[in-house]
Amino acid sequence: MKNQRKAYIYGLGAVACWSTVATAFKLSLGYFSPAQLLLVATFTSSLLLLGILAWQGKLSLLGSTFKSRPGYYLLLGLINPTLYYLVLFQAYDRLPAQQAQTLNYTWAITLTLLAVPFLGQTIRRQDWIAILLGYLGAMVIATKGDLLSLNFEDPTGVALALFSTLLWAGYWILNTRHQGDALITLTLGFLLALPLVVVATALWSDFQLTAWQGWVGAIYVGLFEMGFAFVLWLLAMRYAENTARISNLIFISPFVSLLLLRFLVGEEIYPATLVGLSMIVAALLIQQLKLRPAKPLES
Repeated sequence: MKNQRKAYIYGLGAVACWSTVATAFKLSLGYFSPAQLLLVATFTSSLLLLGILAWQGKLSLLGSTFKSRPGYYLLLGLINPTLYYLVLFQAYDRLPAQQAQTLNYTWAITLTLLAVPFLGQTIRRQDWIAILLGYLGAMVIATKGDLLSLNFEDPTGVALALFSTLLWAGYWILNTRHQGDALITLTLGFLLALPLVVVATALWSDFQLTAWQGWVGAIYVGLFEMGFAFVLWLLAMRYAENTARISNLIFISPFVSLLLLRFLVGEEIYPATLVGLSMIVAALLIQQLKLRPAKPLES
């Protein structure tokens, strides 16, 4: 049954989770490398997702679902969480969290561009306006407002943050062609990613996970960024009478996140970040507009 009140509660719960993760990423990366953080977070999230499936009585479906399309699920696991979070955590490791988070927020704009060749969708006039405004906002953030100089403090970090949007948009494009259970799909991706993340940790880091602060942060990321937030959002969409109203809740997240970064991490929030973020949020809102066709003039 639809219940808009429940949908708001679950939606706000998901937004609360997402609002804290930039802070959790930045604090955890002070103790763990990106690969180490991903290893512990992926393992934690896998256990959580398996527990939820067990509670729902769906564990037995994992094997048959994987056998139906093994290559597809392996590809999903390679993209998310393996490549996506390795790239994103590297960006957070190099950039101020406010920059990495806000640049990553342009993934929905990237999705619009990728939907043209991969899904056969067309780009509306308002989409072009949103794309221009969104990426201009990203440039404002990346250059700290000095657009004319195009002086990037860390070009590699900026490139990694923007590349993460390509990976995340690609992941959702793959998901649009799949009609299976979303939670089973996510769980399979994480389970199949675990060996890949272990190899990545061996190649680019080590297994000396001694700092308890890193463990706390990584477990938090696994539970709330990769686990509970996704489940709460699914529930919000299931109960929503009006999905657009629930979807708009997500715009609260980056602004709350900036406050947490200021007071918990101690980052000075640059004016350019606020300007750029406002431009990106405006772009995303423009994308959501449903313009009515113009009425013919009466003679």
